[in-house]
Amino acid sequence: MLGLTSTTGAGVFIGLAPAASAAGRWLIPATIVAALAALCSAFSTADQSRTYPSARGGYDFIRTQLGPWPARLGASAYVLGRAAIAAALAGMVATYVFPENRTLVALLVLGCAGVLSATGVRWSGRVLALVAGVVLVPLALVVVACFGVAPPPAPDAPAADDGFTAFMGVAAIMFVAFTGFERITAPLRDDPVHSDRTLRWAIPLLITLSLGVTLAVAAAVEHQLGAARLALSSAPLRDALLAADGEWLVPLVGFAAMVAAVTVLTSVLGGLRRTLGALAATGDLPARLASSWPLDVLGCLAAVMVLVVVPPPTALALGACGTLFYYAFTNASARLLLQEDRTWPMRTACFGLGLSVLLAMSAPVDALLTTVITMAVGAALLGLCSGLGARLRARSLPPAESRMSDSRDGDFLKQD
Repeated sequence: MLGLTSTTGAGVFIGLAPAASAAGRWLIPATIVAALAALCSAFSTADQSRTYPSARGGYDFIRTQLGPWPARLGASAYVLGRAAIAAALAGMVATYVFPENRTLVALLVLGCAGVLSATGVRWSGRVLALVAGVVLVPLALVVVACFGVAPPPAPDAPAADDGFTAFMGVAAIMFVAFTGFERITAPLRDDPVHSDRTLRWAIPLLITLSLGVTLAVAAAVEHQLGAARLALSSAPLRDALLAADGEWLVPLVGFAAMVAAVTVLTSVLGGLRRTLGALAATGDLPARLASSWPLDVLGCLAAVMVLVVVPPPTALALGACGTLFYYAFTNASARLLLQEDRTWPMRTACFGLGLSVLLAMSAPVDALLTTVITMAVGAALLGLCSGLGARLRARSLPPAESRMSDSRDGDFLKQD
């Protein structure tokens, strides 16, 4: 339930329209490819989480296996990706519930989710089951309504790119529909830690359930709206219900979108806090930020910046691209695990690495360029902060200890 309520969010409610605008005919098969990439990445994070139980997420995994600079690149991609997904989720609530005041409502949703995350709210099993019912039952009703009513005549779809890049671009956007799996593969603080035996069936089951929900909703909405109208819709589920004479279901779907967004947002902001805390603990960010509430403020501010600057579909593409680059580094670090530390074969990490890179490079051009620039600038700033912190610590030491530290550093360099 924890994993399922963390994956059912932006991908289902607003991801279908950007994916259809890229290449609507590839929506269904590309979603399957996105699920395969998520499955390989889930295997990699689960193996590394078991091998390094005290690590704080992917940043620590990458730093341990690949070194500080790849870790800084991966952390920059992760922060951008999670902030953009948080902005897309907040915008989703505004689009479905209060479309006339999108920015204000989205900011309020981000603020509420930030407070919940900062206060350490944890959902019990019963609450998670209730959340799953509140979200999945309206989605099931949407599927029934869309297939139960004959669709109106649809306009001809514009000519679309049918090439390999378009196919992978759709898969890149739909990857967002599966990115909540880390709640069970690399659990946050106070989340339950599952055994290898449980994860062997829980991970494939979670990805399969998420894929089934996404495919059912995508097929139903595309059937009712057609590829052309789906690509232009800001709220595909609402517009599909209106086309199927299901106006009475619109408030229920809006409430489900709000519940799904708040639930996933607490997970997204918790992951941001953990990664920023790991950066502060290793010196890549100032150590004074290591306490909880400044990290929550930083995560919310990053999401607010994305929300104010870009619309929800672009934020979703940014989130997908940044997250895919992050999982490319995570899969690359998982390849270096010893055989006895693996539950799944190394080829799953290799396949996940290649697929993550292909999907990220096939993302919309503006999202790809923004992500690459952010990764480069973020890694440089983190490296600069680490160097300045090391110099300040060296100056604060007494002269004798400083000379001893320099001597040890010299001996270490000689050994290298």
